Amino acid sequence: MKILFLHGWRSVVGGVKPTYLQDAGHEVLNPKLDDENFDLALKTAQEYFDRHRPDVVVGSSRGGAVAINLRNTKLSPIVLLCPAWRNWGSVKQVSVNCVILHSPADEVIPFVDSQQLIAQSGLPEETLIAIGDDHRLADENSLAVMEWACRMLARGEQMPASAATNESSESGSRIGSASDIQVEGSYICNACGEEIVIPMDLSAGAKQNYVEDCPVCCRANVIHVQLNADGSPEIWVEPEQDG
Repeated sequence: MKILFLHGWRSVVGGVKPTYLQDAGHEVLNPKLDDENFDLALKTAQEYFDRHRPDVVVGSSRGGAVAINLRNTKLSPIVLLCPAWRNWGSVKQVSVNCVILHSPADEVIPFVDSQQLIAQSGLPEETLIAIGDDHRLADENSLAVMEWACRMLARGEQMPASAATNESSESGSRIGSASDIQVEGSYICNACGEEIVIPMDLSAGAKQNYVEDCPVCCRANVIHVQLNADGSPEIWVEPEQDG
């Protein structure tokens, strides 16, 4: 399998991830991308893509932004690793032949960015795999899933979360989609002063506002939610105003 690997900002050619793919038996194209000029980095990647027609494009962080800004990528599926699509480029959607790996504990690119990317692309939650402990995704589990995703997409298969779990379980990996992350938060009701624990829907976006009746006193509260980069919620409430 021929893989075009697009590295992140100030990453080195021949790093851990492309080396892992090469050691797995794949032909890996790993061009040096300009760190300061995004257009120049995109130009280099486009030339490699047009010349070599890879089976899969892998984009890591800033390289993920480069990957989704390539022209004619429908010819090759894409695996994105913590993509920095908000920071670079003009394309804000991905196509159906895409899988995203992202750590909920990413300290550089917020996990919710990938949630929003698949939401505005109209893709199922299974497109996003929550994995790893930091932005690098250089642990053995993340590397194995990256390579598995490349093989799966190259075969033209879709992305059922159960398939990822079943196949990776042979090596002891644990994979989950965005919907598998269980997060709870709490707020103090303005009317009765009780602490109310609520489940959080991470797929609803980084900023959420909605009205909910207190289960204790039945008074309505306007609930405001802000999801942090690590997926933890900040919650504050105010009483719903009549009229």
